[in-house]
Amino acid sequence: MSVVDLARFMDDLATQSGQAILPFFRAHFGLDDKARGGAAFDPVTEADRAAEVVLRNMIRQTFPTHGVLGEEFGAERLDAECVWVLDPIDGTRAFIAGLPTWGTLIGLTRGGMAVRGLMHQPFLNERFFGDGASAKLRHARGERTLRTRRCESLNEAILATTDPRLFAEGEEAERYRAIEGSVRMARYGADCYAYCMLAAGQIDLVVEAGLKPYDIVALIPIVEGAGGVVTTWDGGPATQGGRVVAAGDRRLHAAALAALNP
Repeated sequence: MSVVDLARFMDDLATQSGQAILPFFRAHFGLDDKARGGAAFDPVTEADRAAEVVLRNMIRQTFPTHGVLGEEFGAERLDAECVWVLDPIDGTRAFIAGLPTWGTLIGLTRGGMAVRGLMHQPFLNERFFGDGASAKLRHARGERTLRTRRCESLNEAILATTDPRLFAEGEEAERYRAIEGSVRMARYGADCYAYCMLAAGQIDLVVEAGLKPYDIVALIPIVEGAGGVVTTWDGGPATQGGRVVAAGDRRLHAAALAALNP
């Protein structure tokens, strides 16, 4: 497939999965706890499963030799050169609460590197997409190029994290609290939207822990395409998830790594 065709295919994935999800949003639907009564509530909805089935079927039909890793139905052919990494609803808690800060994450890796990503918010009709070299936002008012903003120091930064309670108590939580105490402002609960707002120049820094590959792979080409940087806390590749830091300015990223690794 050409680059243009691949972009069109990812658009089709977004459209079809969005059509599967939207009937469930702000409606009554089935809800399961993947933690099965454990300490941390880990919800999954009928919408998550319906959307991932759509995505997997479309990928299987179009790229039968590609691998797939999805949140709801696991892994297929992870040894393939190209692997699709899917999170049908990133921000399930927001989805359950009727808040539009969730999105469908569609990422593609080649040789283990995140090369393309799309975040689709069908309720708001917004699509953020990138290939590591450029990033754009498409919505009802048109399309625009995404660029991160300049922000050199922590004390000037707006920081986002999904939930500060997700950091493991002890050293990990202490490191996060130290960096939050250094920034201008912190916001919680945006999930994948935080990374897209970083790419759009609204947020400067995202610090997370406990991520899975499907939480981050699609977002890496968007942030990097807008001029930002995404790594683990120790500065390594973030494609496997774990403890992740994303910044719009490389100087801020360096300052964040220094704060997270005292």
